[in-house]
Amino acid sequence: MASVTYDHVYKRFGDVVAVNDLTIHVEDKEFLVFVGPSGCGKTTSLRLLAGLEEISDGQILIGDRVVNDVPPKDRDIAMVFQSYALYPHMSVYDNMAFGLKLRKTPKAEIDQRVREAGQILGIEHLLDRKPKQLSGGQRQRVAVGRAIVREPAVFLFDEPLSNLDAKLRVQTRAEISKLHKRLATTFIYVTHDQVEAMTMASRIAVMKDGLLQQIDSPQNLYDHPNNVFVAGFIGSPSTNFFDATLVESDGKLEINTGGFRMEVPPEKAKEWRAYKGKEVIFGIRPEDIHAKEYAPPGILEADMDAIVDVTELMGNEIFLYCVTKDNKQFIARVDPRVRVSTGDTIRLAVNMANAHIFDPKTEVSLAS
Repeated sequence: MASVTYDHVYKRFGDVVAVNDLTIHVEDKEFLVFVGPSGCGKTTSLRLLAGLEEISDGQILIGDRVVNDVPPKDRDIAMVFQSYALYPHMSVYDNMAFGLKLRKTPKAEIDQRVREAGQILGIEHLLDRKPKQLSGGQRQRVAVGRAIVREPAVFLFDEPLSNLDAKLRVQTRAEISKLHKRLATTFIYVTHDQVEAMTMASRIAVMKDGLLQQIDSPQNLYDHPNNVFVAGFIGSPSTNFFDATLVESDGKLEINTGGFRMEVPPEKAKEWRAYKGKEVIFGIRPEDIHAKEYAPPGILEADMDAIVDVTELMGNEIFLYCVTKDNKQFIARVDPRVRVSTGDTIRLAVNMANAHIFDPKTEVSLAS
């Protein structure tokens, strides 16, 4: 078992800085997920740790050992790729055993490790099959099993679920989480899917343009985003953002977007009053916008009106695509009992306890 440390790590491809001053310490047995859009540097960060890319600057440590110049095979890591990378002419057993055979591991130990891994992953009955005889989910389990038999200090996963269908992705996600608890080993996982990140990670590292934006527990990232990018990336559907001004009227603080004007409840006004008269970006998640008649009790409520543009009935909830007076679109996630049609005006209750304001120039959060 081992911790992992990125110490001011850079990776440059010519003039392009793919990883920019990355500093992270991953604790032993932690499940860290790198998340971000395509091209943000998350996979490059993983490949630097695996030794598949050379570091331009900085250091990477596995445990107390600097591994910058250590060959991949000697880093005590095992990697599961997006493509399963199985040998088509070999059986499942031989695919899982191949790395151990190269290391001259005794046959009896190989057999024990392969069969134990097969049992853990529920593929012990598939050991004699070839990859072409397996489903996508079974092939993914074989790829994970091939990593397990290595008994590495660190497991690396590079978007391992992206080739699976939606239902299987949810199932395999749960299996990987259980596997982490069972093996009690350090997992570092890369994905562009923030739902995967939120449901699996001990901590999430959000990246954009090679820069680490924020690293924290899933709940803290959701509740306290550092900036507009993190607030918009974490959560589905994405956070609604409005250009707004904080104004005071009759001693009450209000959010004025031009399309609507809402009173800021006194509890929130204490926090935001320092920005009175200033332009801000106002952020509110769809799940914090309720139909007035079904608003949950005890929320810091502020009311607004909007016109319904599109409705999406999801069964347990309704997504309302609404439009403000100044034609700004936003999404509300409301109770399924709400009955509205396109073109209707609806009264909405916004839970201001979970609202955020950001600096319009730096896009950094202005309040906790």
